[in-house]
Amino acid sequence: MHFAFTTEQAELKRGARRFLASRCGSAQVRAAMESPGGHDDAAWKSACELGWAALVVPETHGGAGLGWVELVAVAEETGRSLACLPFFSTVCLGAHAVLVAGDDAQRSEYLPRIVSGEARAALAFAEETTVDPVSIATLARDDARGYVLTGTKRYVVDGATADLLVVTARAPGTSWDDGVALYVVDARAPGITREAVSTLDPTRRLGTIELRDVHVGRGARMGSASALRRILDGAAVALAAESLGGAERCLEMATDHAKTRVQFDRPIGSFQAIKHRLADMLVAVETARSAVYWAACVVASDDVGELPVAAALAKSYATEAFFRCAAECVQIHGGIGFTWEHDAHLYLKRARGSLSLLGSPACDRERIAHMIEAG
Repeated sequence: MHFAFTTEQAELKRGARRFLASRCGSAQVRAAMESPGGHDDAAWKSACELGWAALVVPETHGGAGLGWVELVAVAEETGRSLACLPFFSTVCLGAHAVLVAGDDAQRSEYLPRIVSGEARAALAFAEETTVDPVSIATLARDDARGYVLTGTKRYVVDGATADLLVVTARAPGTSWDDGVALYVVDARAPGITREAVSTLDPTRRLGTIELRDVHVGRGARMGSASALRRILDGAAVALAAESLGGAERCLEMATDHAKTRVQFDRPIGSFQAIKHRLADMLVAVETARSAVYWAACVVASDDVGELPVAAALAKSYATEAFFRCAAECVQIHGGIGFTWEHDAHLYLKRARGSLSLLGSPACDRERIAHMIEAG
């Protein structure tokens, strides 16, 4: 099946690239990643005015009512520029969680705040080293006012700066998927302690969140373990799109350098060894593109049965393709590729961080194998 963007989708992608080129260039990304919050707040406000936070939110809740293909088109461009914006955490994780797991009342309460840019959201689900719902140890105890949350969440994307947290927890005495639900929590509620974590990738902030007897009302509870898996599958597709954009940019940087860097009185791109590396990078990028766009179409079609395979395949391939392309980009640049002044190392660090985010490629492939075995 041949895939092609519609005229409107193509213009959205071009517009996103123009915006990011003007607001999230190399100097701006470096300034944002070194800021206290790790974001360019003014650029995010402008992005919200362009409707980025509204992409997949229904019009009834103040959104644009578009689909996951449009979201993937924008995510690809944010990955291409390494944009220090809360797009992935707020739109692909937080808002998506409310859309999938929330009821109409919860969507009406939280989504308009996200769309307007008033609130940034984050999904707090991982605890130790896994993202599987069966490993959730955070507890949600019943009390007269609602629920009391206690536990520790790790690797929360933008967790230290979000206004809303969607927290996964389970009822006491339950195991596996039983008793797992999601709870919307004000990030500044009493009992919450947040800490930014130093990681290899300076362009994406992760946080650790401690919840000590955090009280939430009955209306904060959403969804179940199956909803969480669907949320994470959608986010995996968005992460794959980000990685595709980053990989493509690494290919472009390497190609441009190979054309202009002269050794032995000729451009290094004329040497067969460099040609082979660039060709391998191109194959990796275009194959990742096919996997990502197919997965985006699966999310848009609401094919719940096919989504887990499509998401795992796209994320495992695209994140590894990004890492390979980023590493080759550094190698082709030679010594300058290792310096702080050049952007190649930032792409390599983002690529390495993305390999572990939402589970490793090895975990994705194991999941695919289990699904194939199950028939």
